Amino acid sequence: MYTLLKQEGRARRGSFETPHGTVQTPVFMNVGTQGAIKGALSARDLKEIGCQVELSNTYHLHVRPGDTLIKELGGLHKFMTWDGPILTDSGGFQIFSLASLRKIKEEGVKFNSHVDGRHIFMGPEESMRIQANLGSDIAMAFDECIKIPSPREYVEKSCARTVRWLQRCKTALAAYNAEEDAVNPGQMLFGINQGAVFHDIRIEHMQRIAELDLPGYAIGGLAVGETHREMYDTIEAVEEYMPKDKPRYLMGVGTPGNILESVARGVDFFDCVMPARNGRHGHLFTWGGILNIKNEKYARDEQPIDPNCGCPVCRRYSRAYLRHLFKAEEMLAMRLAVGHNLYFYNQLMQKIRDSLEEGGFDSFRRQYSEILDKRI
Repeated sequence: MYTLLKQEGRARRGSFETPHGTVQTPVFMNVGTQGAIKGALSARDLKEIGCQVELSNTYHLHVRPGDTLIKELGGLHKFMTWDGPILTDSGGFQIFSLASLRKIKEEGVKFNSHVDGRHIFMGPEESMRIQANLGSDIAMAFDECIKIPSPREYVEKSCARTVRWLQRCKTALAAYNAEEDAVNPGQMLFGINQGAVFHDIRIEHMQRIAELDLPGYAIGGLAVGETHREMYDTIEAVEEYMPKDKPRYLMGVGTPGNILESVARGVDFFDCVMPARNGRHGHLFTWGGILNIKNEKYARDEQPIDPNCGCPVCRRYSRAYLRHLFKAEEMLAMRLAVGHNLYFYNQLMQKIRDSLEEGGFDSFRRQYSEILDKRI
């Protein structure tokens, strides 16, 4: 259940109840695709850096180690020893981005695994079964992530099919939740809005999926090559038609600036691989912009990554030491860098929530929206 606590313009401060705890929104979900953060962070680390929601992927965990195995071991929470909320992505995006051969039909999608090439079929029922086996708190609907640009006629047909798939997802998940051995009987389904950058298709699709009265709704199919302006305009067009009493999730977004601008347009949930991926390459987020720790100028720099950051890394290590670790190709370099970046993102969301509570979000947004994405 979503509770709106405060609003400033379209920006919303709220809370969302799940079987594994209440999420304070706006929130950034830390991406642990295969049940782990890439960069060697554990579930204990996630607690220390302020993570509220962990996100894992249906497709990847189905391929390896297998969702039935995870169910036998007590579900994903027990498997990875994370006791907070988990959201699982349906696998749709991975099927359309990773699979070299795929065939879309009304029933679902046939494709080859990117790991071993074996044939896999996945449709709404299969995706819901896998997510039920994993026992996440939020299961995402199975949909097609449409390429941008795509012909209008194709987008219309795809969106119509996605509505039919969503109805099947709702029916299937309700049945799986009712089973005696259900891993998480309180698992919730979020629908996904599609429509590329055609605003009228997006709006019509949103209106149709809102009729299903689901616990939450996502805006999918963005951050896949369109401009920031196109993304923001699409959010603005759709937001007006999204239920006010349900959380809104912008999938796969993004930079700190993207997050601030999207919160201003009414979004509550975010996820992105960017902070972990950038961290693994030595690109670190700070309150003054993004720095490349591998640069020569940090070789003798005894300052922390960010003097204004209170993360465990900044409290203990210098820029010079972290640069050395990257140059020496030590595994610790990635762990420390990813830990810092995810702490930064979680702290950014905390500051956004605080500014909304105090009525100062617009000022905070104007101060940081551009500077956080700039390279130092």
